[in-house]
Amino acid sequence: MDREQLGQFLKVRRERLQPADVGLARGPRRRATGLRREEVASLASMSTDYYARLEQRRGPRPSEQILDALARALRLSRAERDHLFRLAGRVPAPRGRRSAHVSPALLHVLDNLEVPAQVISDLGQTLAQNPAAVALFGDETRFTGLSRAVAYRWFTDSDERRHVPREDWELHGRSYTAALRKALARDSQDPETLELIARLREESTEFAEIWDHQNVEQELVERSKRFLHPEVDMIRVDCQVLVAENQAQALLVFTATPGSEDHDKLRLLAVLGAQDFAADATSVPSD
Repeated sequence: MDREQLGQFLKVRRERLQPADVGLARGPRRRATGLRREEVASLASMSTDYYARLEQRRGPRPSEQILDALARALRLSRAERDHLFRLAGRVPAPRGRRSAHVSPALLHVLDNLEVPAQVISDLGQTLAQNPAAVALFGDETRFTGLSRAVAYRWFTDSDERRHVPREDWELHGRSYTAALRKALARDSQDPETLELIARLREESTEFAEIWDHQNVEQELVERSKRFLHPEVDMIRVDCQVLVAENQAQALLVFTATPGSEDHDKLRLLAVLGAQDFAADATSVPSD
């Protein structure tokens, strides 16, 4: 790990970004060049003290998860992300089909959307969310391991279903299974996909039954979604999907018809901000 170069790289990249580049308001009395340290730390979901120590060449070697979070916060290109990994003494992930790295261009679109939006992988792993999406769904980037995939949580953790009306459970199960079959069709030898499917078949008889039915329908749950929220109760949102060129990531944008009750609920959530879902019986609990 090259602490000197790592700290310098983080500082230079932070100072090159402006608040508008990451969807933040500049404020009338701003004196800092570029982003503040606390802003980068917030974007990367880490403490300001931890980030400051990295910049000041006295922090511990960051994990791959932290490096990915910093790469997203600083809007690094793939080449810059790989450079960050090497400075931290980590081996960059091979440039294969799937990556946790979200392109700065896609993040720029996400930053400039006022409606809920998030970037997911083809395995249903949430890679980035805007504040409106966190307010609506909770922080879905916090999961680790196989639980990063929404299908795994859906079939193995009953708490995942608390925010979905029971009459929609079957549709969600079929949809998540179809999404995995679609991912497998793109690359039948992908180890991450194969492991996820194998574990689900072992741990969930429900998934195994749906999988054996050879379900190939489209992911209907992504087009319209009913959600039980602790603050606004039932809310229905429509979903528009922008698929990345390599088919491995997609930007999901959630909207409601202007003038509708659901639209008013989305506006209310934008004011209320992110909720602690674990405090409510209809919530998505923290792990």
